[in-house]
Amino acid sequence: MLEIENTALAVIDVQGKLTGLVHDHEKVLTHIQHFIKACQSFNLPILWSEQAPDKIGETVDSVKELLYPMLKPIHKRSFSCYGCPEYVEHLKKINKRQILVIGIETHVCVYQTVRDLHRHGYQVHLVADAVSSRQQNDRDFAIARMREEGVVITTTEMAMCEMLKSADNPRFKEIMAYIKR
Repeated sequence: MLEIENTALAVIDVQGKLTGLVHDHEKVLTHIQHFIKACQSFNLPILWSEQAPDKIGETVDSVKELLYPMLKPIHKRSFSCYGCPEYVEHLKKINKRQILVIGIETHVCVYQTVRDLHRHGYQVHLVADAVSSRQQNDRDFAIARMREEGVVITTTEMAMCEMLKSADNPRFKEIMAYIKR
C-alpha cells in the first residue's frame, strides 16, 4: 500500500510532439493531469523529466502549467531517468522509497526508468491508465513485462484511494472530484 509520507511522483516525458501521437492520448492526458493535481493535494514531491526537449519539444502546456514555476523539468538524453545524474541526485534528496510513475512512452522511457528504479530498491507503482505509447501493443507488452519484473501495477483511481485510506480523509471530496471527472 502507498504511504503518503514515503511516496513521490515521477512525471516522465509528457512532451509536445509525442503526446499527440500516443494511443488514446486525450484520455491518458486527462488521467495524467488529474493525477498530478491529486499528488499536489497530498503534497507529494514530484520529479519531472523531459527527453531531449530540443528534438521532441517541451512538456505539453496543460501539464506544464500544473508544474511550472514551482518545479523545473530535468532534461535528459538517456531513456531511463535513472541514467541522468541530475535526476538521481533529486531522487536521493527527496528520500522517498515508493515512486508513482506516469508518462510516455511506456515501452521506452517509462519502462527503462521503472526497471532501474526497481533494480535500485524503490517500490515502483506504475499508474497504467496514465501511461501510453504510440502503439497500444507496445504499451501492453511493457506493462506486462513490468508486472513480471515485480512492479506494482495500479490505476489512477486505485492509487488515489490508496493514498486517501478513508472517506474520512479531509482531502476526500477534492480527490473524488478528480476521479469523477
